Amino acid sequence: MADKNEIIARHLSQFAPLTEKDIVGSQSFWKPRNIRKGDFFNMQSMVCNDLGLVVKGIFRIYYRDPKTEIDKNLFFFFENQFVVSFRSFISRNPCWYFIEAMEDSEIVFISYKDLNGLYENNPNWAQFGRLLAELFFAYAQTRAEEFMFYSHEKRYLRLLEERPNIIERIPAYHISSYLGITNPSLSRIRKRLKK
Repeated sequence: MADKNEIIARHLSQFAPLTEKDIVGSQSFWKPRNIRKGDFFNMQSMVCNDLGLVVKGIFRIYYRDPKTEIDKNLFFFFENQFVVSFRSFISRNPCWYFIEAMEDSEIVFISYKDLNGLYENNPNWAQFGRLLAELFFAYAQTRAEEFMFYSHEKRYLRLLEERPNIIERIPAYHISSYLGITNPSLSRIRKRLKK
């Protein structure tokens, strides 16, 4: 992993109005972690205790239906994104989802306890918390609106717009699950768009 402190400083200063002193004061709380492909950042039915920042790799957050054993992908987290099951993290209730590495991945993470300590002692970190909540609210609302207002094809095109290299990095069946369609439907959309 490149220098952990440098990665954290760069990302945090872009994300929130934190001073160099604020960031340096937080650096001992951020820990590096390597997560192998197929391993988990968080498990279904466990409280999500950490907020991660993806340095390298991709994670999927998904729900596994206990009756059918079918996975439904809700979201992908890529490099330079925070990874967390946000509702579980803030409510301290068990998570409904798994968060799994789709590639060998590197993250830096901070615990709920340490992050809350920063919120309580520093108004700039409290603002970081508000911006984080707004970000995850925007993710959730955007996902809901895509399902309400967009066709399958439009959802796929939006995904490609946001993540042009996603096809090379994630198997098609994961993408079709994320889009809420079957794999054959995704194949048809891709064929149509090629023409």
